[in-house]
Amino acid sequence: MAFNVLLLRMSAVYALIGAFMGSHMAGAGSYAFKPIHAHILVVGWLSLFAFSSYYRSYEVPKTSKLAAFHVWTAIIGTFGLTSGMWLYNLNPFNLPGTFTMVFYIVGGTTLLVSFFLFMLMTFKYAESKK
Repeated sequence: MAFNVLLLRMSAVYALIGAFMGSHMAGAGSYAFKPIHAHILVVGWLSLFAFSSYYRSYEVPKTSKLAAFHVWTAIIGTFGLTSGMWLYNLNPFNLPGTFTMVFYIVGGTTLLVSFFLFMLMTFKYAESKK
């Protein structure tokens, strides 16, 4: 599957989850999920969509290991950050605090790596498709 399609589909999944969370918060009158909702929409929906647009617009070889590493760190990091934030802030399963904090930090760090890799990608593959 092409990188842009994979990222676009993941973006759509996060858009639906974020919209559902916003709807739930409005209906319940509780804003406990507010930071998680915001990160799901900004990191999950918007960032993955922006990455997808980049891969659609620029000449990136299908065999690029840098691109593959970027895409997978973006997907894994987005999941890790948002689910780690949920576990850390709400702790619905009463997990040890150290575990939820480490899960949250690892997810965020993985996402940070993906943003660094994206920056490298923009310098390495800056030739737009014709």
